[in-house]
Amino acid sequence: MTSEEPEDGSGVIHRTTGGKPRRSFQSFLIGQPLQTADAPHQTIGKAIGLAVFASDALSSTAYATQEILFILAAAGTVAFGYVFPISIAIVALMAMVSISYEQTIHAYPDGGGSYIVSRDNLGEMPAQIAGASLLTDYILTVAVSISSGVAQLTSAFPGLYAFRVEVAVALVFFIMLLNLRGVKESGIIFAGPVYFFVTMMVFTVLVGLVRVVSGTLGQVVDPPAFEIGAALVPITGFLLLHAFSSGTAALTGIEAISNGITAFKEPRSRNAGITLVWMSVILGVLFLGISFLTGQIHAIPSEHETVISQLARTVYNGRNLFYLATISATTIILILAANTSFADFPRLSALMGKDGFLPRQFAFRGSRLVFSNGIAVLAVMASLLIILFQASVNALIPLYAIGVFMSFSLSQAGMARRWWKIGHLAEGVEVKERGSVLRYDSRWRVKMLINGFGAVLTTVVVLVFARTKFFDGAWLVLVIIPLIVLMLSAIRRHYLHLADRLSLNNYNETPPVTRHRVIMLMSSVHRGSLAALNYARNLSEDVTVLHVSVDPDETERMRERWETWGNNVRLVILESPYRLMFQPVLQYIEDILTVRQPNELITVVVPYFVPEHAAANLLHMQTASTLRKLLSHTKNIVITEVPYQVD
Repeated sequence: MTSEEPEDGSGVIHRTTGGKPRRSFQSFLIGQPLQTADAPHQTIGKAIGLAVFASDALSSTAYATQEILFILAAAGTVAFGYVFPISIAIVALMAMVSISYEQTIHAYPDGGGSYIVSRDNLGEMPAQIAGASLLTDYILTVAVSISSGVAQLTSAFPGLYAFRVEVAVALVFFIMLLNLRGVKESGIIFAGPVYFFVTMMVFTVLVGLVRVVSGTLGQVVDPPAFEIGAALVPITGFLLLHAFSSGTAALTGIEAISNGITAFKEPRSRNAGITLVWMSVILGVLFLGISFLTGQIHAIPSEHETVISQLARTVYNGRNLFYLATISATTIILILAANTSFADFPRLSALMGKDGFLPRQFAFRGSRLVFSNGIAVLAVMASLLIILFQASVNALIPLYAIGVFMSFSLSQAGMARRWWKIGHLAEGVEVKERGSVLRYDSRWRVKMLINGFGAVLTTVVVLVFARTKFFDGAWLVLVIIPLIVLMLSAIRRHYLHLADRLSLNNYNETPPVTRHRVIMLMSSVHRGSLAALNYARNLSEDVTVLHVSVDPDETERMRERWETWGNNVRLVILESPYRLMFQPVLQYIEDILTVRQPNELITVVVPYFVPEHAAANLLHMQTASTLRKLLSHTKNIVITEVPYQVD
């Protein structure tokens, strides 16, 4: 071990660790850890992709029509005749948004959706707004979909109504566990229920339409009581816009595929685009069919029995096997709709973490190659909302969709800007941006007009939302999103300040050299780590720097910087296929101890930086303290922490 030398004479040694993670209760729950090299094998095809990313959008057909009815009910049952025309307008908007995101998928094959489009074309502040809007919407999606699924369940089994909050929270954590197992495995689990729902809803709509044509459908038997307010309001444009804004909940989830392109098999943009088209067609057909049949049977909006329940028992003449199958399928899809957010929230938070808008921990993949921290945070936040609003869909809906439509507007405005930039390129010229490559397109004007028109439409919807739902609770979202943007900006400033203080620009310190055997950990080359290296070389001429490689790109950047700043010190790169941070280091130290010379002292130097504000410690890995605890009982080892104060 002491004679270990680099193969190419560069001072850099690559070493693959042979250790594997130990079995634990965590591995029992979510499965054995996967190697980083397994990532390409965890991608999914179109059929599974539809189950993973379309469940949110498809599930909205179970409550979007009902939410329109809740608003129109203020004018009495006579206003229910507007449900179908409003649904047609919503489907037309859906088609425009789908076309826009289909273009986004091909323009940004690495995913990221509204956030990446806004970042590359509109700037950091619009990107933060898009990111904050989507993060808020994903949390609300979980709360609304789970609450709606529980509402379907209590419609069939009223005795569960008193336990709806407990059931909803338990279901959130059940979905969380499934997602922690990985995208591919959770997708396979979800595929059956999603296709069962699509089959049952298509069958229900077809049977209902056949009975309409034959004149045998009839009306709801024993409908729930129609709760009339203190006084009926007239049917006005404001009321219809209010109902329209509630119904646009059917569009939530359309952007999900554009955020998760990297989960698809190659050619991933093509597969993701086809999946988006499938989803949009199924969604539009089911939404129109349900809205039409709801008017035919004179369904009544109620918290005690959903419109889907009324439709199913009318179409199937009672609570028979087909009714129970429809309600079961609807309940399951509403619960699994949360999976779309569990697939996208972690990916978006990882992208924002890499860009420095969220803590870096969000960008770290867990043992099953998913962004575990984002999954856990989403589950906690959604559960808090469910508890706060007592799992009431009607109370949560006013908060819903405004965020996603803000992201729609920014995405389409960003795409319009992108086509404008492309139109001003010379043919054959390529311009590489952070998220895509710009190439001249002769149809740039048409595409710019499509996205520009879409941006105008979705912006109008945002304004309608803000006006019609402001006092229903939308004001809360309009306050929360700016607060989240302020938080993102503060985190970003911290990371930029830190990068500036650790920068190697104009940094020319020459470290003194003394004798001592030292092993030093280094995650990256910056001012703080080089200051620790100075200290290590003051201790000994025999210094070995260890770098645990969990990201090949980051390791390559480390190696390039080391050639400039390493001062010929030996660098040992510990390849960690399972992304373990500490086990490779402990194994290396154990190997060193086996060949340790008599009276030889081994010092492990662990650098860390101290932020100006103590609260900022939450944004960084506590590597030094963790390693000190792990090595504290090891004999013949001295652990030295070298702080670097960042002011």
